[in-house]
Amino acid sequence: MFTIGVFPNTNKANADLVLKRIVDFYKTKKVKLLLPQKAANELGYAYLGTENLLDEKIDIGLTIGGDGTLLNACRKVADRDIPVCGINIGRLGFLADIELTELESKLDKILNNDYRIEERLMIAAIIKRDSAMTYVGSAINDIVVTKGGFARMLTLGLSIDDYLIANYQADGLIVSTSTGSTGYSLSAGGPIINPSLKLLLVTPICPHTLNARPMIISQDEVVRINIAASHTDIVLTFDGQDSYHLLPGDEVIVKKSPLIAQIIKFEDKNYYHTMRTKLWKGN
Repeated sequence: MFTIGVFPNTNKANADLVLKRIVDFYKTKKVKLLLPQKAANELGYAYLGTENLLDEKIDIGLTIGGDGTLLNACRKVADRDIPVCGINIGRLGFLADIELTELESKLDKILNNDYRIEERLMIAAIIKRDSAMTYVGSAINDIVVTKGGFARMLTLGLSIDDYLIANYQADGLIVSTSTGSTGYSLSAGGPIINPSLKLLLVTPICPHTLNARPMIISQDEVVRINIAASHTDIVLTFDGQDSYHLLPGDEVIVKKSPLIAQIIKFEDKNYYHTMRTKLWKGN
């Protein structure tokens, strides 16, 4: 029995209608659908729910939402070697490959293994506080050190492989993968990088200087960010979803994760076509 773990964003409009289409399509096929119990209850499919979806043996993950929903599911299953495919009902859907107009045809391709799996680099963050080292999380798009909502800017010492590169007065610093180059880094002035390239991108956020530029570095280099501030409203975020509170004097160490995200893609989708249609609509 082929088992699909469905990860829906229940806050998205029409998530229930999309789930109904999935259930209807697979109900006569040798496919088992499983959802987190809370989401299954909310969407009216309690009988498909399980208390801990991550403990179940699933063949692939299927998300209903936007790119954030896909990234969240990929992080959750990365240590289990499970590929994930996204159904886009979000605003952009740069990573989620299935649009509603093609839902059933792509569900059929999934059933027939008519897809490819793209392996995406992940990055991990470790906090050094006094002499203690603590692993705090991994990301597919980016790991960001930033000030809180009303705090003053930070002083951030950037080192790469123990070599001091710069001391920034800035609102924050983004360390992203090539996958994340079209995310927060792009809006902060970073370049677009083809996700097939295994690179890291370091982008300052609103630096108070004219000579700060994004830097592209090797995936094997280690980024160290030393934090100085006169306040404690400092946050470390993972893909813009999970967060960790930082203190002045902390050092954030960002490096390649041993985990790999696996994203399902289809042959009729091209990265540059997606970039043009999603990022440059109307051009």
